[in-house]
Amino acid sequence: MKGRFCYLFFFIFLMQWMQPVVAQKAAPSYVLVIHGGAGTILKKNMSPEKEAAYRASLKKALETGYKILQSGGSSLDAVESTVRVLEDDSLFNAGKGAVFTHEGRNELDAAIMNGKTKAAGAVAGVTVVRNPVSAARAVMEKSEHVMLVGPGADKFAKEAGLEIVDPSYFRTESRWNDLQKALKEDSIAATKSNAYTNPEKLGIKNRDYKFGTVGAVALDKQGNLAAATSTGGMTDKKFGRIGDSPIIGAGTYANNKTAAISCTGWGEFYIRNVVAYDLSALMEYKGLSVQQAGNTVIKKVGDMGGDGGLIALDKQGNMTMSFNTEGMYRGTVTKDGKIEVFIYKN
Repeated sequence: MKGRFCYLFFFIFLMQWMQPVVAQKAAPSYVLVIHGGAGTILKKNMSPEKEAAYRASLKKALETGYKILQSGGSSLDAVESTVRVLEDDSLFNAGKGAVFTHEGRNELDAAIMNGKTKAAGAVAGVTVVRNPVSAARAVMEKSEHVMLVGPGADKFAKEAGLEIVDPSYFRTESRWNDLQKALKEDSIAATKSNAYTNPEKLGIKNRDYKFGTVGAVALDKQGNLAAATSTGGMTDKKFGRIGDSPIIGAGTYANNKTAAISCTGWGEFYIRNVVAYDLSALMEYKGLSVQQAGNTVIKKVGDMGGDGGLIALDKQGNMTMSFNTEGMYRGTVTKDGKIEVFIYKN
């Protein structure tokens, strides 16, 4: 009887000791998370060919970043290279394929941040830099500033040795057609009310229903986090409008103590809620998990009437892809190389 009791006690002890080990092995550890924009993305509106193209592009971006991380490269190198892949793909509203402003121009914004040092760089309203995310990194590493804007940012990028292109490089027919549709809607609105009493005519209310901003967050083998975001902004934007993407703490943020975050959506609401930093603060000061914090800040955006999403990754390899729209182009890769790509809500 005594022997049976000892055996039973040992068996219970062994099971309790093994349980957390099994749970730990079952939990995936993410090293790279990306997004390609959030919005009204419905499967019924997507052709099989276009869906396959989006999935292939997101997969290529993940493979690019993972290769750098797997070889011991930095999270900064990984997010920059990953975002460059998406900037070079006209499917997304970043780099080639960026949307047009009211004046028929492509004005590009980007930001990057180092979670280890909190160094950051950003550009806004650039028009000739092939890869704005690389310009943002150059600002971070080759200047004493955080953000450069417009012609000055273009000039800095050229002097920094980045690839400069003719503005026509960014043009795509589908984005041009989107602008023509928006201009027509502008014209209709103008006939209904005087410009100074019509917010839509003034460009105060300028809403896109599919956001193609791209972003990446990464965790390298040294335990350092980084985030990067790039966008062409909103179709038909006026008056030099700039959204959240290049604003550190609004659309982009990284801190080794908490998480790396990249946002996509209706930028004005992300700026007002300082979404990326708010997520970090909820983790640091309230002890929320990265998923809890992500869901909390997206709810704040939604409660104010804004839509969009975000990706975030913490130092333990936990991630979230929170959004309040019908879909978000997104994907992940774990430390063992497993890639997953998602588009729709469910």
